[in-house]
Amino acid sequence: MMKVLVINCGSSSLKYQLIDSQTEEVLAKGLCERIGIDGSKLTHKPTGKEDYVVESPMKDHQIAVKLVLDALTDKDHGVITDIKEISAVGHRVLHAGQVYSDSIVVNEDVKRVIRECFDLGPLHNPANLIGIEACEAAMPGVPQVAVFDTAFGQSMPKKAYLYAIPYEYYEKYGIRRYGFHGTSHSFVSKETIKFANLNPENCKVIVCHLGNGASISASIGGKCVDTSMGLTPLEGLIMGTRSGDVDPAVVQYICNKENKTVDEVLNILNKKSGVLGISGVSSDFRDVTKAENEGNERAKAANEAFIYRVIKYIGAYVAAMNGVDAIAFTAGVGENDVNAREKILSGLTYLGIEVDHEANKKRGENTMISTPASKVKVCVIPTNEELAIARETVALV
Repeated sequence: MMKVLVINCGSSSLKYQLIDSQTEEVLAKGLCERIGIDGSKLTHKPTGKEDYVVESPMKDHQIAVKLVLDALTDKDHGVITDIKEISAVGHRVLHAGQVYSDSIVVNEDVKRVIRECFDLGPLHNPANLIGIEACEAAMPGVPQVAVFDTAFGQSMPKKAYLYAIPYEYYEKYGIRRYGFHGTSHSFVSKETIKFANLNPENCKVIVCHLGNGASISASIGGKCVDTSMGLTPLEGLIMGTRSGDVDPAVVQYICNKENKTVDEVLNILNKKSGVLGISGVSSDFRDVTKAENEGNERAKAANEAFIYRVIKYIGAYVAAMNGVDAIAFTAGVGENDVNAREKILSGLTYLGIEVDHEANKKRGENTMISTPASKVKVCVIPTNEELAIARETVALV
């Protein structure tokens, strides 16, 4: 029996789960917040026991990893007696450029590739590497596995991933569409094939990963053929704080009008745009919807623009694949926002989709929300990136 520790390091956070690979149950999970900032704390949630909070300075991820291992082996709050019980560690890593299209056991070359992609994932890749090296230091000899967020998109054909810019920029710098949320899209597309009883060889599936970060993927037989995010997670859908698709000239125009640098404007497109930018209310869809219900016109405009963009991308991917067998909704908004799903699907009736409105009210489990008469199967599939990472890790070690 293998116990796998799954680690997801952000720039100032570390999320973790300890998973029993045989039963696939979560033994414990938790979050280190504000690493390198005043007020750092670890919230540790052992299954079947009381939550345990440690407020302790964490100047870096190495200290955070040590606190996590201490919590997991703590005699009162722990779930294992010795860290030797952890057989492997699976790490979510954002970007591998074009080098890796599958998960891989970490060695020096893997670390070099993660380092070389710092430019492509400046917020995530450095933190991901720090997490790997902190675990190597704390658990020498335990295999570390990198599961790349960009791996799923590596099966896209050239016509889908090339940008129409001078080809030398692709050759020199690898500027192309990569796609993100790959671990989620891969997991949900496979679960959809099983749950909707589709032909695993050639079924056409569209996955809508809708949350604060949002993306849509199209896959045939479980292999990605297109996805909405690009070189970075900024392209595609309107998101919580990200603009999604804009005319590239908008950047130059704002630079000139507001006397800002390109970096400053990109920061605005990444952190101050999306539904937050349009609504002026919040980046949280729940807050925006509440404001819309209270008569806020800009909040209404933000929600409508978001829904419209999702409908447009689904339509584009139906066209790109010349059909679709199933559409799956996942992530925070996709899994929980009944009204958003209703509105999106009401724009797709031309596909012969019929919604089972009662089933659409359910939450938290795999649910078929289309009627038996519907020409396209529509389902809600809760994503589980940690489980997907644990499975990839077990398969490799």
